[in-house]
Amino acid sequence: MSDIIDIADLDVVYLSYDEPQKEEFWVKIKNMIPWAVRVDGVKGSDAAHKAAAEASTTERFVLIDGDNLPNPEFFNLQLEMKTPEYERAVFRWRAVNHINGLMYGNGGLSCWTREFIRNMKTHEASDGSNDTCVEFCFDPLYWSMHDCYSTTYPNGSAFQAWRAGFREGVKMCLDRGRKPTEIEFKDAVHKRNMDHLTIWHNVGLDVENGAWAIAGARQGTSMTMLEDWDYREVQWFDNLAELWSTTQNNDPHEMIEFYGERLTGRLDLPMILLDAKSSKFFKHHYRSNWHNMGATVREIDVVRTQEG
Repeated sequence: MSDIIDIADLDVVYLSYDEPQKEEFWVKIKNMIPWAVRVDGVKGSDAAHKAAAEASTTERFVLIDGDNLPNPEFFNLQLEMKTPEYERAVFRWRAVNHINGLMYGNGGLSCWTREFIRNMKTHEASDGSNDTCVEFCFDPLYWSMHDCYSTTYPNGSAFQAWRAGFREGVKMCLDRGRKPTEIEFKDAVHKRNMDHLTIWHNVGLDVENGAWAIAGARQGTSMTMLEDWDYREVQWFDNLAELWSTTQNNDPHEMIEFYGERLTGRLDLPMILLDAKSSKFFKHHYRSNWHNMGATVREIDVVRTQEG
């Protein structure tokens, strides 16, 4: 028989760093989830998650990123632990991205075990392997889930929007954490990642600082694939702050045009920048028929069903 866990019985940790809206969001989250606790300002993705695990008093806990607002109904749901694997796995649910309407794990709610976090060595604590240097997600027990239960707002400032776009512009180019060559690029990058990358490159002018997110995404892809730059620098936020100091005085629209021409010419990427009206239209209709299927339905299981 499957074990059932009420999400309301789990600790909830709000993990913030330098997000411009983190105090405002913390007030909203405490009103929504009175038992939530907060970890703030810990440097390094690996270290911050370990601090979150230490802050939890339950072995399994829910994690909310500093720029995320959950849907309140999520905390009325249950987790069905169907097999022993479920007991040990990390769940990462989708979030709607406020900038471009994408709906995937980036910035979404997650549910970890303290044991998983204590044993992991990723990002700044990585041994340098491709699987762990810039991601958590390649561990076989880190599961992308089908459902969407929150919205992420990574555009509270020009810097935050640029950084969000830049990091995804880098990571969406990679083949399981490995940088492909220019020749390999189109075949090596997973189709879904290529779709996400194209939307980061072209959608978002309808929101505040959206131009910076698009400029950052195009710049991240260009620096990864077309320049002598170590893409692993995205694992450490201080590196991005230093890069921003040399970028922030530029016009984001000029950057969008400059990097767009490079990416079209060298990588044959589609650069069809949507204006504000078109971006809003796209986001309104993108996955407009979406419906959740259950908190413990895995993305891969839905894909396998659809593909027979």
